Amino acid sequence: MRDEKILVGNKYQHFKGDIMTIKALAKHSETLEEMVIYEHKNELWARPISSFLSDEDVSHRLDNVTGQKYRFMKIRKED
Repeated sequence: MRDEKILVGNKYQHFKGDIMTIKALAKHSETLEEMVIYEHKNELWARPISSFLSDEDVSHRLDNVTGQKYRFMKIRKED
């Protein structure tokens, strides 16, 4: 897992091109695993933070339209 802090309001791009907005951080009620809640196409989704920040290299996938290395990459604001 990448060492990166996820903050509510941050935007991430999925390797297939879609933009996700972080809405909340939560804990799984049974396992206490940390989860990220994000908005994708006007729906809320939950994913374990360990999966969201996975260090799996997806750059070789044929469906990777962005060319990015990771499944989700933070979009940096321009100054």
